Amino acid sequence: MPKSNYDNAADLHIYAAQAHTAAASAHHRGDHEAAEELSLKAQDFSQAATEKSFEIARQVHTPVRA
Repeated sequence: MPKSNYDNAADLHIYAAQAHTAAASAHHRGDHEAAEELSLKAQDFSQAATEKSFEIARQVHTPVRA
């Protein structure tokens, strides 16, 4: 069964949070190269999640004019 836009947006938000957590962990371990890579991945997921959320919001909140 195909996922809804809501599911896709939620998944992207989850992936971003997990990547942010992994980046923080890598930074804490002193692995700054991995931390930077994971931070960039987290940023990509965050931006994709934001775009998907705005796309959904535009569809849901389209004003109806007579």
